[in-house]
Amino acid sequence: MSYATHIPGTDHALTVQLHTLSNGFRIVTESMPGLKSASCGLWVGAGGRHEAAEQNGIAHFLEHMAFKGTQRRTALQIAEEIEDVGGYINAYTSREMTAYYARCLSADVPLALDVISDIVLNPVFDADDIETERHVILQEIGQANDTPDDIIFDWLHEISYPGQAFGRTILGPEALVSGFSRTDLGAFVRRHYGPDRMILSAAGGVDHDAIVAQAEAIFGGLAAVGNRPADPARFARGERREVKDLEQAHFALNLAAPGYRDPAVYVAQVWAMVMGGGMSSRLFQKIREERGLCYTIYAQSAAYDDTGHVTIYAGTSGEEVAELADLTVAELRRAAEDMTEAEVARARAQIRAGMLMGLEGASSRAERNARLLAIWGRVPDLTEAVERIDAVTLQAVRDWSGALRSADAALALYGPVEAAPGIDAIRAALSA
Repeated sequence: MSYATHIPGTDHALTVQLHTLSNGFRIVTESMPGLKSASCGLWVGAGGRHEAAEQNGIAHFLEHMAFKGTQRRTALQIAEEIEDVGGYINAYTSREMTAYYARCLSADVPLALDVISDIVLNPVFDADDIETERHVILQEIGQANDTPDDIIFDWLHEISYPGQAFGRTILGPEALVSGFSRTDLGAFVRRHYGPDRMILSAAGGVDHDAIVAQAEAIFGGLAAVGNRPADPARFARGERREVKDLEQAHFALNLAAPGYRDPAVYVAQVWAMVMGGGMSSRLFQKIREERGLCYTIYAQSAAYDDTGHVTIYAGTSGEEVAELADLTVAELRRAAEDMTEAEVARARAQIRAGMLMGLEGASSRAERNARLLAIWGRVPDLTEAVERIDAVTLQAVRDWSGALRSADAALALYGPVEAAPGIDAIRAALSA
């Protein structure tokens, strides 16, 4: 299947082509005329939310181990083969996917795909390498724990989705990471790393037919593992307050919002942009510019398969955290009553421009196509996304803002936060 996707506001058309192997392995490519480089990778439907409680952190551990050596290549050879041709290779783990990807010149796409498929399908999980990488990951966990404006978001997510795989950290706790074995890693791979849970996505100067042929040779003989649905996510009210002698009091508030399958997700995005998406946003102007209570304050919208949330974050002093919280709640309440058409129009323009400017590179195109194919089973044209953003009205945003006054909420506080109001007080003030 192939079709042209247009870049809104231009005369350019890019060619998106889809192909599915008999075992369910999906391939999506997007040709970008004029590019001499390409981005390609494997997106696997196995992330943090697919872990059992005793496996928390194993998807991320597995991502690390993929680069430690295969049956055909040592760890050094993996790096050298890509870097010898000037390329770049990396990976990441999210709550819903794990991705392995590379950027290279167009002529080197076959090499990049061979290396990526090798590290995903043929890791050796050498015992010494497992211990080495375990130490690296424990250092990574320690670094995250020592970074207040990182760890507070892990806490916020945990209390927003308590007792659920979706709420647990990507890195996992030290106690579990310290015990993962070769058997544990292999079991997770066998359960989740099947061709029917993988998407090969490539964009830039790419040849669709050549990529399909190479994918058929590498992945065509693999057996499907079947659908492994994650447990549904359930947003809940909660609070975590950690008092510590820090320079900053960190304040992070989550409010329940739609998942990415809900059309209201675009309304949530516009609302977040109006409230805290830039220097002209309400929270920035009121709390930083007018009152000088903080250096950083913002709002952002996050959407997943079956849930979502909008997050407000700020860092301030312990003496001013209560005032900051009160002003934030006041702005949230006021938005339902006096948000203007100009604010909504500006937010739509910011979202639209940010999306389009962010998709000018091959890497962002490859990732977008993989994610959309995983969500919808197709890659919607950019025009469709722009139309949905532009269809968000002032009344829709005001109505959604009003509904937030009774929505579930979660709060994380870290630092000199003794004076900060708790979640019950914030909820009461929001609904008053």
